Amino acid sequence: MKHLERHLSVANVLSCLALFVALSGAAVAAGVAKNSVKTRHLGKGAVTTPKLRNGAVKTPKLRNGAVTTPKLRNGAVVTTKLADGSVRAIDLGGGVVTTPKLKNGAVSELKLLNGAVTNSKLGANAVATGKIEDGAITGAKLSPTFLAQLVKNVSYATKASTSDDEEDRKTITADCPAGKQVTGGGAAIVGLDADNVVLRESAPVVDVEGKRTGWRATAWETAAEASPWSVEAYAICAEL
Repeated sequence: MKHLERHLSVANVLSCLALFVALSGAAVAAGVAKNSVKTRHLGKGAVTTPKLRNGAVKTPKLRNGAVTTPKLRNGAVVTTKLADGSVRAIDLGGGVVTTPKLKNGAVSELKLLNGAVTNSKLGANAVATGKIEDGAITGAKLSPTFLAQLVKNVSYATKASTSDDEEDRKTITADCPAGKQVTGGGAAIVGLDADNVVLRESAPVVDVEGKRTGWRATAWETAAEASPWSVEAYAICAEL
């Protein structure tokens, strides 16, 4: 006993206690049953990122709203990771979807709101002739001032054939003045016995240059004898 007392000191006692505590802790840890460590047993900050193995945190383990925008690194959310319909228009802030972020053909006619494409949004020469549907531009869509520029200095020309009884077929042309072209016309049979005469032609006259220079009318008798008659042609002329 006296031999033991000679070796006891404060340092020796503390060293033995430390060793006992360390061995006791190891024994306790070694005896922990599987899944016996619950969330309530973990202190704040106990589970750090380096202590998580790859793939340990899965989607079902994330509570709603746990992953916020500040927690996403740049480029973390790519197109392939977005579910169909997950990004709605109301979820996008102003100016989020810019032109460089749209792939070719992404904005189709079905995705355009009625009235979305206004005149101010069309670039110069955006609407070319090849992009205009046949019959799309009607008279109602043209301003009166534009129509006035197309048709100027309207005048009328009339000419009648002779009423000689010896001719059973008569043709006459009402010519437009120089510098004008016919925009319309017509024909009529004049005489007491007009019922025995039939109108065979009423059409514009086109020259070798493709210009409509007048209006021609042709008529002939349908009976053996007819009273004197004549055919008249009418032309509406204008500068085009």
